Amino acid sequence: MIQALQLILSLSFLVVIHELGHFTFARIFGVRVEKFYMFFDWKFSILKAKKINGKWQFRFFQPTTDEKSDDEWNRYPDNTEWGIGWIPFGGYCAIAGMVDETHDAEQIAKTEPQPWEFRSKNVWQRLCIIIGGILVNFIAALIIFGQLLFVWGEDKLPLKNVSTGLYYAEILQNEGFRQQDKIVSIDGQEPQSIGDIVQWLIIEGKRDVTVQRGQETVQLSMSEDLGTRYLALQNEFDRQERHKAHRDKSYQKARFTLISEYIPFVVDTTLAGDLADAAGIRKGDTIVAVAGVPTPCAVMVNQQIRLHPCEQISLTVGRTDGRVDLPIFIGDRCMIGVAPYSQYHYFETEHTSYTLLQSVPAGIKYGWGVLRMYVTQFRLVFTKEGAQSLGGFGAIGSLFPNQWNWYSFWYMTAFLSIMLAFMNFLPIPALDGGYILFLIFEMITGKKPGDKFLERANMIGMWLLLALLIFANGNDIFKLFF
Repeated sequence: MIQALQLILSLSFLVVIHELGHFTFARIFGVRVEKFYMFFDWKFSILKAKKINGKWQFRFFQPTTDEKSDDEWNRYPDNTEWGIGWIPFGGYCAIAGMVDETHDAEQIAKTEPQPWEFRSKNVWQRLCIIIGGILVNFIAALIIFGQLLFVWGEDKLPLKNVSTGLYYAEILQNEGFRQQDKIVSIDGQEPQSIGDIVQWLIIEGKRDVTVQRGQETVQLSMSEDLGTRYLALQNEFDRQERHKAHRDKSYQKARFTLISEYIPFVVDTTLAGDLADAAGIRKGDTIVAVAGVPTPCAVMVNQQIRLHPCEQISLTVGRTDGRVDLPIFIGDRCMIGVAPYSQYHYFETEHTSYTLLQSVPAGIKYGWGVLRMYVTQFRLVFTKEGAQSLGGFGAIGSLFPNQWNWYSFWYMTAFLSIMLAFMNFLPIPALDGGYILFLIFEMITGKKPGDKFLERANMIGMWLLLALLIFANGNDIFKLFF
């Protein structure tokens, strides 16, 4: 419920500021904006407001109609009608004289172009009006990232400080990595964090890796299909976890670990009365084996425990006075009520604080980095594995935490704002990018596409977007049951 609430609030905020971008540029150039709605008002609206004769008037639960009448509400066409619809996703800005989802070509063709209409403005002004939404979303993301840095600062664990080396999943071991290898460079560049490694190897598809293995320097060459194979592995892992959760609702789904710091599982806290506490595990114990399988790395401990649901096994723990085997029953949740020290306990981190002025360029730099990452990984969408991993509102909502956290909420809002700006820039009819494409065509050729053509192109674009929406949310639904 909290995740759904965060998703609705975040998307509502982003859609409103996106439409405000269109609205602002339209008003700058003297174009009327007939209606501005948060959410969709199909059949009726929850609230609508308009300034009439210098005073605001409000109407609740009114039917939606396009009919013109002589009542007081329609005698002030230059004033925008502001409203809230009842379908809680999206919103729109109805710009006078523009062929879009609010005006069809036949409706516009019935009247002569007026100076306060979109169609009467020159191509540069129309381009600014269209770009306004994308621009505002992108600027908003940069501002939010900057303010997050200003309020919370930035914590980093430099890769050079991870002295124990790294843990590698089997897919990377098959590429030549060995546990505790230290990555020196990838395609000649030195990664600064584990995030850089994943970005460069999986998303960008870089191939030449130099690792430090003890006193030896080793050169590795990654497979060209590493990224798609990883997506396939991730999809299969998620499917298995969902299957386990369907069989037992108390099962806690795990996330696939591709690469991590190679650190031991040293107990930090135990939950009083839970399985680990009852088995005699105490703070400071190091879990070195699970069911007889050596687990020198914390990731391996979690992996092995999840292989023994509802089984009585032995945990081997190391203490200052030696090792001891402790019998323990692994419940159906595959969690034993113990938390290890995190990687930050072992390695020196770097915290950077920012003044308000410093946060501006830092936010811009961070936002550009996020955009670059998103655009780069977009290529994977066109693979079979990438298409299977597409998600709709459910997948996006799952990115928000289960508990309310202001940092996470605003970070995800900024990320979604970047994503919304990029998606709207795609040259697909019905999206802002489609209008931009037609305007660029008009600039080059001097010929303006006909209103009927724009209407048909927008209709095709809407069907494509609807098909994509159904496919993405269909993936979410499929994952709920299979």
